[in-house]
Amino acid sequence: MTAAPYRCILYVRATPQHVWHALTNADESAVYWDHRNVSTWLPGARWEHRRTDDSGTVDVAGTVEAAERPHRLVTTWAGPDEQRPGGPSRVTFELQGHLDLTRLTVTHDRLADDAERADAEAGWSAVLSNLKTYLESGRPLPQEPWSMP
Repeated sequence: MTAAPYRCILYVRATPQHVWHALTNADESAVYWDHRNVSTWLPGARWEHRRTDDSGTVDVAGTVEAAERPHRLVTTWAGPDEQRPGGPSRVTFELQGHLDLTRLTVTHDRLADDAERADAEAGWSAVLSNLKTYLESGRPLPQEPWSMP
């Protein structure tokens, strides 16, 4: 049995193009996520979530299922060697601009169980808080929010 999807909606003072760039540019994602999101971002392409410590370690990898710049990005999400019975989970980013704002909706579905959903909620809450702060101030939060107890 899979868990209910995790969904977060936030409003960011930035254009959809700037939010998209922050999500998909390896150097920019490294600033607020401590990982580089690396891909061509074309449908069917592989994407990797690589550590910024120069180890080359990939913690998450998947496939770009859809990319409609700058409004919608869908990727599969799993450990690089993980074989899940139900297949990888999926993350959808939806960006809708209005005047000086972007509404960013992140949905993480196909989660294996409630424990994985809780991990997704904790992780996305931290990353999206850091993303919003970075886009609005030019700097990430002063400490990594995912390292809080």
